[in-house]
Amino acid sequence: QLQLVESGGGLVQPGGSLRLSCAASGFTLDYYAIGWFRQAPGKEREGVSCISGSGRYTNYADSVKGRFTISRDYAKDTVYLQMNSLKPEDTAVYYCNANRGSRTYWGQGTQVTVSS
Repeated sequence: QLQLVESGGGLVQPGGSLRLSCAASGFTLDYYAIGWFRQAPGKEREGVSCISGSGRYTNYADSVKGRFTISRDYAKDTVYLQMNSLKPEDTAVYYCNANRGSRTYWGQGTQVTVSS
């Protein structure tokens, strides 16, 4: 079965850090653009960050610029989202998405909770 698997979520205090991982099952992430999205309770899913298939281009939502960093490790076939200086408003389920032409895949999501 072709799917994405996210990991690394959890409970962290404000100001803390987490690193999310996105790996593929049944296919490789080569040449796929990867995006991280999040959805908080009662809110629509929003884009957080994305990285091109080559890894040369990245983009971030204004709300996370300077705090989050997206990267990809081709040897491990994994995409990461390093999240620093976390705030309570970052609390959400985080999803990764792989997109290449007409092919798109979503993971099941990983919960991130920022609370003291």
